Amino acid sequence: MKQISLDMVRAAMLGLAVGDALGVPVEFMDREALYQDPVTGMRAFGTHGQRAGTWSDDTSMALCLLESLTGGVDYTDMMRRFLRWAEEGYMTAHGEVFDMGIATRQALVRFAQETPALQCGGRGIYDNGNGSLMRILPVALYLHGVFGPDFPRCPEAYDLIHRASALTHAHPISCMACGLCCAAANALLCGGEVGKGLEMAKAFYRTVPELSPHLNTFARVDAALLRGLSPQEICSSGYVVHTLEAALWCLLRAGDFRACLLEAVNLGEDADTVGAVAGGLAGLRWGLAGIPEEWLAVLAGREEIEALCGAFVNL
Repeated sequence: MKQISLDMVRAAMLGLAVGDALGVPVEFMDREALYQDPVTGMRAFGTHGQRAGTWSDDTSMALCLLESLTGGVDYTDMMRRFLRWAEEGYMTAHGEVFDMGIATRQALVRFAQETPALQCGGRGIYDNGNGSLMRILPVALYLHGVFGPDFPRCPEAYDLIHRASALTHAHPISCMACGLCCAAANALLCGGEVGKGLEMAKAFYRTVPELSPHLNTFARVDAALLRGLSPQEICSSGYVVHTLEAALWCLLRAGDFRACLLEAVNLGEDADTVGAVAGGLAGLRWGLAGIPEEWLAVLAGREEIEALCGAFVNL
């Protein structure tokens, strides 16, 4: 990886894990309840009864993807690692899987029954949970390193993003959400604004007949528009478009990593995934030094995450 620094990869992956861990104890909680008792730092127990600093499936699957990409692009290998996570607790914070999305579970069952990797993901309109968006960030890092800063103009790059999503979530809306997120991440890797990345991705999707009809679904995935929305207009559900909007909204409003992540997880509902997506992008925006050290100090598996980042950069 000649065009991406170790510190940026560490900031992205540790940011993702921190956001996930902040949200795990309050996943599914009502927003009003969180306004009364907001998250201010790493909590223990809560929804899943986990110790402070414990991350969930979001980080586990992202780490599996990062490790797989260290050896190049192999979709079957990606799914093998995901299945090992599901069956053995591989790449988990403490050796156990305590959270897994329905669409992801169904895709892994298909893969275990010898369905080819790229045919495992659900393709229906109701298969648009955020299970591929939550783990897509390593693909953005890979593409930036391989194709360079202009990868959002490369059809081959989107093909990789869409296939990585389709392992578990193959509907165009899920694939495009991943494409938009990766383009936003690339803009941050270039030292620019997420809005430019989003515009580049939308410009590409307008040229693809089978995808352009879905662009209206992402009308609010626009930096200027999102900045003007109130909290009441942001939904933090598990629907992939809601998660992308919420994470970007937090990123665009915040002045630093801490504010971004606390805003994200205190939206409630799918707090860990909104936190993970926002955290990965926030890590790229504010860098490793921007992540509060007291959060990193209790983060499960920090050394292992950093070792994976080092191997990835040195592939």
